[in-house]
Amino acid sequence: MILSVSRRTDIPNYYSEWFFNRVKEGFVYVRNPMNAHQVSKIDITPEVVDCIVFWTKNPEPMLNRLDELSSYDYYFQFTLTGYGKDMECNVPHKKEKMIPIFQELSKKIGMKKVIWRYDPIIFTKKYSPEYHLKAFEQIATALKGYTEKCVISFVDIYAKNKKNMELLDLYEIDKNELLEFAKKIAGIAKDNGMKIGSCAESIDLDECGIEHNCCIDKTLIEDIIGCRLKVEKDKNQREECGCVEGVEIGTYNTCKNGCKYCYANYSQESVVKNCSRYDPKSPILCGILDENDKITVRKVKSLKEQQLSIFDF
Repeated sequence: MILSVSRRTDIPNYYSEWFFNRVKEGFVYVRNPMNAHQVSKIDITPEVVDCIVFWTKNPEPMLNRLDELSSYDYYFQFTLTGYGKDMECNVPHKKEKMIPIFQELSKKIGMKKVIWRYDPIIFTKKYSPEYHLKAFEQIATALKGYTEKCVISFVDIYAKNKKNMELLDLYEIDKNELLEFAKKIAGIAKDNGMKIGSCAESIDLDECGIEHNCCIDKTLIEDIIGCRLKVEKDKNQREECGCVEGVEIGTYNTCKNGCKYCYANYSQESVVKNCSRYDPKSPILCGILDENDKITVRKVKSLKEQQLSIFDF
């Protein structure tokens, strides 16, 4: 299986000790967000985990412990934007802190395994298209030679982030302006040796030089692990999403980055409450099990193709 760590929260930044403990013990409990008392016990040993996809804005807590993952294949989705503290409250200074951390991670694991995410792109009076182009170019120049790919997306409004988004003076640009903006972004990425893709966008940006991207990317994973995978598109994601199936182990309302556009945190009170329950030795993230919980062993297995095909010759 492919392990997602995590779309729901920043595990590398805030819960890496918990994750490394789970790796040592070889399993994790995950509560179903749609059914609070339904808990899955998931085997995460190297025998069944084909690849781990990490999602983070700051992997620094993991940098000196990557040797503990020597039995696993993995790559990082590293979000690095031009926003300030007004939009990303608890993310350290980008130029002074985060760019050097990105560079260090790339040196440790290789540029193929560190994907730069400049997303979501939000247009406001402060964060205008011109602002984003300038910020994107500054970051891209700093990351030249440290990543092979950049992923962008434009902000989506969900019920979970609508309240916060209404507090921002955001605006939309028309399709022609958007395409022109996308072409300039793609040109900057190309000038810095990066391919560029979009994340779950309905608009076709191919003419701009931006391909539809898969964050949990079958092709990339097969390249990293050196083996073909038998895996289908993730039916739980939006139609525009090209990701293949992964097993998610995060918990909503536990991320402390404080990003105004976040869809995974929709109640600050819940974030505070859940974070107070964090125990790095617990089998479940930011929670406790009680007598009403029903624990079910989830059937998981390696997705590696064991037989050669004509494409292997």
